[in-house]
Amino acid sequence: MGYVELNVLNNPAPSAAAGPLALGIDLGTTNSLAAAWRDGRPVVLRPEGRSGLVPSVIHFGEGGPPLVGREARDHAVVDPRNTLFSVKRFMGRGLADVAQELATLPYTATENERGVVQLEARGRRYTPEELSALILRKVHEVASSALGAAAPTKCVITVPAYFDDTQRQATRDAARIAGLEVLRIVNEPTAASLAYGLDQRDKGHVAVFDLGGGTFDVTILSIEDGVFRVLSTHGDTHLGGDDFDQRLAELARVALAAEHGDELVRDPAFQQAARQAAEHCKVELSTQPEAELHLMVPHKRIAWRRRVARDEFERLTADLVERTLAACRRALSDAQLQPTEIDEVVLVGGGTRMPVVRRRVAEFFGRIPHTELNPDEVVALGAAVQAHILTGGRRDMLLLDVTPLSLGIETMGGAVSKIIQRNSTIPCEATEGFTTYADDQTAIDFHVVQGERELARDCRTLGRFKLRGLPPMPAGMARVAVRFHIDADGVLSVSAKEQSTGVSAHIDVAPMHGLTDAEVEGMLQAGYAHAQDDFAARRAADLRTEIGTMIQATEKNLNAGRAGLDKESILDLEDALARAKVAAAGSDVAALQRARDEFERAALPLAALLMNNVAQKALMGKSLGEVG
Repeated sequence: MGYVELNVLNNPAPSAAAGPLALGIDLGTTNSLAAAWRDGRPVVLRPEGRSGLVPSVIHFGEGGPPLVGREARDHAVVDPRNTLFSVKRFMGRGLADVAQELATLPYTATENERGVVQLEARGRRYTPEELSALILRKVHEVASSALGAAAPTKCVITVPAYFDDTQRQATRDAARIAGLEVLRIVNEPTAASLAYGLDQRDKGHVAVFDLGGGTFDVTILSIEDGVFRVLSTHGDTHLGGDDFDQRLAELARVALAAEHGDELVRDPAFQQAARQAAEHCKVELSTQPEAELHLMVPHKRIAWRRRVARDEFERLTADLVERTLAACRRALSDAQLQPTEIDEVVLVGGGTRMPVVRRRVAEFFGRIPHTELNPDEVVALGAAVQAHILTGGRRDMLLLDVTPLSLGIETMGGAVSKIIQRNSTIPCEATEGFTTYADDQTAIDFHVVQGERELARDCRTLGRFKLRGLPPMPAGMARVAVRFHIDADGVLSVSAKEQSTGVSAHIDVAPMHGLTDAEVEGMLQAGYAHAQDDFAARRAADLRTEIGTMIQATEKNLNAGRAGLDKESILDLEDALARAKVAAAGSDVAALQRARDEFERAALPLAALLMNNVAQKALMGKSLGEVG
């Protein structure tokens, strides 16, 4: 059970020619964050005194730009229909793909004519790419704050290993809308291994068990002589920490439905309160043998509590844990390995903090897994390592990833001819020959699909294109070579060429559930066009909040301070208070800033008086020696 030395914190500093800084970004279902290579090691970018984690939540208020992160999460219960979360689950999917998730979410979703999911808030529809772009902008903003200067726009973004081509392209589109340049899309398990420095061992097999908020996957890697090869990957994009939360939330739903009726459990505020209460209970059960499931729905006058023991929670979620182990068995089978042949096991994602998960994984692989690094940060740290390498950092390693699902072409009768098999190392390409079915056929329609099923109708459609201009020939005479190429990011292109005539056609697979280039460009232009207005609206919102806090504090303490203030100071403060209230009702940034500054100056005498009173009370009855 020997461990490789964790030297991720002891790598030599890069040379002066290491190239420009780039970010490593973990765009997560529950939380997102950025890391960067600094002083010879990857570090999470945290503004001083704050966490680097950005909750992947967006709230659309009645006015001003949307709130993202912690501020947005605070609105989840009071305004659930306009607070969107778990957006990653919808990336590159159609409504039919996400019906199970939507049943438990408080907001609504529709689908446009091309099958792109759109989430609704404040009467407007947003694609998952647009929403993810808002999260990425917030992550970039937090990174800039931590660096004390504008963070770089070049980045490496991680995705679950089981993300298909459509979902990876959607992630790229989100980054482009956010104004970021994606150097590489990297699988989350691969990034985690980089963070632990496991690529630096001479040889061995590594299993990365990644249980995030919305997805699960397990990846088996081989490391030998600096070559980092993904042998297999398997997972479930419909399984994550959210599903464990739902089992606890169901306890509340059943109990309260019996008491208050089904109408309550369909209420969006109740659904959001139950989700948050379940998450808090789950987190507490990771460190305590018992926890309280406590939820409040103020507008329904409901305050409900129930004690939950850890063993009860483990019984409720036993089948979910078993699903993760079933995926481990499949990944090992694909890699042609036994659990005893795995040298290192790495846990990733907040879900791996659950004791039952750690215990069952240790039992399955016969060894204690790595948990030294924060499972919420390890993926971002690994992305920062890869970003460092891609921008000139020296590290003796070669990253060889795999495609998670087979890719092929629909043939006559609806069957699938698989051209690139699942778990093929990427970048890669493969070519297969096809011919015509009917006499004098002058064109061939190609239907590109992804999946393991044998019929095209059971697989996922990636795109369609047509090869035209074939000369009339008897059936079976045409010789058409179809070439599939997957680049290092896992993005697919397909071409077809008739050998005797040279007629050819090509498609860079545009996802059926993704945005068109025109839509992405439109979103970019809209962002540029409204950037100044959005900034002003956000500044106005911040000033209104600050003024509101000042008004509340002044009104609370003014009467008590009147006796200690001169008449002129009281009049100045009352005038400034009145002007601040008028300004706070508007959106003029200059007027708000002016009112805030005047209010602050007028309130200084009151603040000084209150501070003096506090000091006097603290010193009352004490001798000079006691104070010293």
